[in-house]
Amino acid sequence: MAKLIGLVVVLLIAAYATWHSAGTAPGPKITFLLPTGHIGQTGELALKVATPDGKLNSLDVSLEQGGKQMRLFDLANTEDAKVVHEHNNVQIGRSIGKRSMPQLEAGKARITVTASRPVLFGLREAMSSASREVDVDLSPPTLTVESKFHFINLGGSELVVYRVSPANAISGVRVADQEYPGFPASGARVSPADPGLRVAFFALLWNQDSQTPIELFAHDDVGNESRASFDHRVFPKKFRESRIALDDRFLGHVVPAILQKSTDLKVDNPTDYLSSFLRINNDLRHENNDTIRALARASEPKILWDGPFRQLVNTAVEGGFADQRTYAYQGRVVDHQVHLGFDLASVANAPVQAANIGRVAYAAWLGIYGNCVIVDHGMGVQSLYAHMSSIVVKPGAPVSTGQVLGYTGSTGLAGGDHLHFTMLLGGNPVTPIDWWSGKWVQDRILRKLQEASQDRLAMLRTWD
Repeated sequence: MAKLIGLVVVLLIAAYATWHSAGTAPGPKITFLLPTGHIGQTGELALKVATPDGKLNSLDVSLEQGGKQMRLFDLANTEDAKVVHEHNNVQIGRSIGKRSMPQLEAGKARITVTASRPVLFGLREAMSSASREVDVDLSPPTLTVESKFHFINLGGSELVVYRVSPANAISGVRVADQEYPGFPASGARVSPADPGLRVAFFALLWNQDSQTPIELFAHDDVGNESRASFDHRVFPKKFRESRIALDDRFLGHVVPAILQKSTDLKVDNPTDYLSSFLRINNDLRHENNDTIRALARASEPKILWDGPFRQLVNTAVEGGFADQRTYAYQGRVVDHQVHLGFDLASVANAPVQAANIGRVAYAAWLGIYGNCVIVDHGMGVQSLYAHMSSIVVKPGAPVSTGQVLGYTGSTGLAGGDHLHFTMLLGGNPVTPIDWWSGKWVQDRILRKLQEASQDRLAMLRTWD
């Protein structure tokens, strides 16, 4: 009997010890991933909760501000959150900016997380908690226009100088759905360096209305955004119309060569030259232009060029910018496209010279453009040279004004030996006529940069 009583006592002691030990077991490990410091119109909550087998009894997340509690998450209500179970971890993510939580106000706030996990076969639970203080910032950046007299031709380019605060806000010019980034003015040789001063080149594309809204924009990393209008005047322009007669000789010249080089383009019947031409003139054209636009994102954040750009010497213009082209085959209209460049004809296999200082952004075959070189001149400004018979430069190489890039030819969608040349702004074709004009460069660009620079004499010397 005494042994039995002793055994019961031992068991009770062991049970108590187990129960007590379970009560002191560590709760789930809570790790804040986001936010790191502040939220605003947008913001993200990201948590990682680690527990054996990923089992949780409870997980509650709330935000407290000014004595008010706002529920962010609990296991019974997951509709606003993304929950991912991965081994021993549970990851939680959801939006916590003012756009998703209208009751948020500017100021301090605290995010608190409490979690529990089962222990001792679920008879007890181990709890833990963590909190993080965040700043709710709802102040949009400020924008101030510094330049004046902004005149832009339809299909042309312009420049605006402005100030943004805070200086790390993303900013630029928005023209309808097109955005052109602003760059630090120091990269345009404006001195002394001012962290908030920005320069942005922008365009009014050939197919945009003369009443298209043009405005500055700025937004920070938590979604606070501001806009500002600035004075500008648009000069409409009527573009030429032309008709191009397609024949079997031309189709037999261009279609097989392009299909051979453009292996990703699938056509129903490669021997049906007209049908294949239409795919090339539409689908491949769009793909090529997407490639061109992507190159603009890697443009140097400083001006590389110097003075007006140069038209290829001793050339006659055979096709103008934004010519509206109608294609006909055997008297039947089969397609419409817009020619977004200048066709410059000289002697066959003429040397193609760089229009200004820059760096080679692209030098290879490019579908409808054939052998093509794109030179980056900085701040989103680039020049394109197409249909060349050969290329003698490589991507990344610096080029000087007049340096030979290759030789004219008839590769791509070209019926004869010539150079297709255009200027690009943010990856969009703009008329080269502006950039070929020394008066335009001086008035539309250099004047504004000089006015923005406190050390104007030093700036003038850098452009001489």
